[in-house]
Amino acid sequence: MTKSYGMIPINPNARIFEPNQRAMIAWNGREEILLLSTDLHASDSTMLLEVLPLMSEPEVKKGDLATFRKATDLINRKLYHAASAKGRQMSEGIVVPSGEVTFHEKIGAHDISVTHLLDAQGFVKWVMDYLKTLEIEGNIISEEMRELIEDYIGEGFEWFVFDVVTLGTETVTNEPIQYRFKTEHLFYPLKITSTAEGATSIELLILTPRLLNRFPSLPISRIRLKHDPINISQDELAELNEEMYKLLKGNDRMKLRIWEIKGELKAFDADLLAR
Repeated sequence: MTKSYGMIPINPNARIFEPNQRAMIAWNGREEILLLSTDLHASDSTMLLEVLPLMSEPEVKKGDLATFRKATDLINRKLYHAASAKGRQMSEGIVVPSGEVTFHEKIGAHDISVTHLLDAQGFVKWVMDYLKTLEIEGNIISEEMRELIEDYIGEGFEWFVFDVVTLGTETVTNEPIQYRFKTEHLFYPLKITSTAEGATSIELLILTPRLLNRFPSLPISRIRLKHDPINISQDELAELNEEMYKLLKGNDRMKLRIWEIKGELKAFDADLLAR
């Protein structure tokens, strides 16, 4: 199970289950494309507020679920040929304004708002105002979550994506959402999940012009490389995802690989940063 969002069920008695989340990251050293898709269900019907912290204002659009399949197929195909050539087996497989909404759109089952926050009270106010539109009274924001948002803002994070979905007891695959934003590091949020409980296993498809060796936040020892990185060409990337092709255009031999991160959710006290 992979989590990149903080999750807040509107029904406090509902437990949220996320058997799968697919994530792919393309980064060129200045901008990142983060593609996310989730499988979700709940123990009881509820609306769910998901919170995603970002370093800069993102462009948000519907993604393509096929990108995950194409990337995985490409990895498997190249690893198979490499293994065959070497005669070995493949590897295991805000008293300033506290908040401002800059984007709001429904994308399939998602109701997404991008909000510029300058203090944690802005986060709480956004949620409370949203609940009023649903005619729901009460505060569902835990002190732990409020403090976590305050930590993110203190670290320079000012942009937060709020994604509202409606869940039932049957698992549904939500449309993939693509976020493109400026960042000096390859970034994947982990700390936002620390208010949840249980163990998790995170798999990330990573695409960069070169291999990365600096990890200033989460120690590199926490990240397992699941297979030897593969080289992909511009033509192969164009077939994979047009937006990622444009992001990485001009790089002849890009590196594609899968990273795995495991651990207890409450133990994630740092986000994934790399360069």
